Amino acid sequence: MAARSLADTADRCDELLAKLPDPTGRTPEERAVAGDAKNAVRALRSRYLAVHADAVYDRLTEGHAVERRLPGLAGLAAQEFPGLVPTAEQIRAERARPQADKEGREIDQGILFRALLRSPRSGPHLVDSMLRPTQRALELLPEFERTGELDLGSVRIERRGGAAHLTMCRDDCLNAEDEAQVEDMETAVDLALLDPGVRVGLLRGGPMSHPRYLHRRVFSAGINLKSLQAGQISLVDFLLRRELGYINKLVRGLLVDHDRSWLSRTVEKPWVAAVDTFAIGGGAQLLLVFDRVVAGEDAYVSLPAAQEGIVPGAANFRLGRFAGGRNARQLILWGRRIRAGEPDARLFIDEVADPRELGALAERSVDRLDSQAVVTNRRMLNLAEEPVEGFRTYMAEFALQQAVRLYSEDVLGKVGRFTAART
Repeated sequence: MAARSLADTADRCDELLAKLPDPTGRTPEERAVAGDAKNAVRALRSRYLAVHADAVYDRLTEGHAVERRLPGLAGLAAQEFPGLVPTAEQIRAERARPQADKEGREIDQGILFRALLRSPRSGPHLVDSMLRPTQRALELLPEFERTGELDLGSVRIERRGGAAHLTMCRDDCLNAEDEAQVEDMETAVDLALLDPGVRVGLLRGGPMSHPRYLHRRVFSAGINLKSLQAGQISLVDFLLRRELGYINKLVRGLLVDHDRSWLSRTVEKPWVAAVDTFAIGGGAQLLLVFDRVVAGEDAYVSLPAAQEGIVPGAANFRLGRFAGGRNARQLILWGRRIRAGEPDARLFIDEVADPRELGALAERSVDRLDSQAVVTNRRMLNLAEEPVEGFRTYMAEFALQQAVRLYSEDVLGKVGRFTAART
């Protein structure tokens, strides 16, 4: 009965929206009517999942026998439970529109993933599923083991000695992350963790072609705001995949069967980040999961989340541990920028050097972390500092709150201004 009522309400909402102009062409009255219809069906979805989340997940995973990644879950849920989430066709139609002209159907996906991740029974299985290696990485692994290098597009990976050197090379956009870079980063992290010849990972930005930073290395400009404005930053394939995929793998390792599975469920390795020029937004978020961070003395770090209007990934979850609550609020809510030479830079950065010496400093850090004792102790530190249950609970709420933020009027206006300013 509840499922039928949900499907009927969702159909009526879709019929109403189809009769209205596109979102940017609606009058205030039409926007109010559309908003009321969406709120009604979202309330039903939320109530349905509050009761049936585990039953839904059991059906989608055949009683936890199948591990599905986020897109697979969302797509199958639309087929198996009509009205629960948008169909694949509806999501494709949304993807063809700029962000301001979408209906916000990803919010409905956020309702689903909040419920699944929130569940003590289903949530851990979903988190584990996202720690599995991607199919692309498994297919590329033999070539990487043989050659020791791969160009994935936006990320290059090279094995030097026992270290995997990952270089972000989106020189056209200052390593601002889009869906292609998230895909390439997860593949590169998987390869580094899968390759038995790699014992430590190093992440650094490559030289840029942008006129303002021509030939200079840049770590990351954060989320690609042009892609967001164009409607090409998705909740499932970017925002959730990024956190539950490669970033969580940096922290907890890769969930694979291995010869010491009796000792640790995952394959883990230490990671070093070398920051050139700046680590903005998502770039700063990354630094919170690395075991050692080194930077050029001219670099800076910032988390302009409040100015952009979105939630800075899991930084709200991690930053207070590094910086304390007051500094975390200054960075996230006030937009404070911290330069590498300031005393508070030690909240993010372990050691600074002349930019010309940063490569050598990074190599020394890699050598120092190349130890089994380091692997064991980082595991214990991460267990104490970031228990997986706390992370799962945070990500459950993030799934919905970030989805809502993506479609908020203030975000749409701010993204346009930020895009113009950074061009």
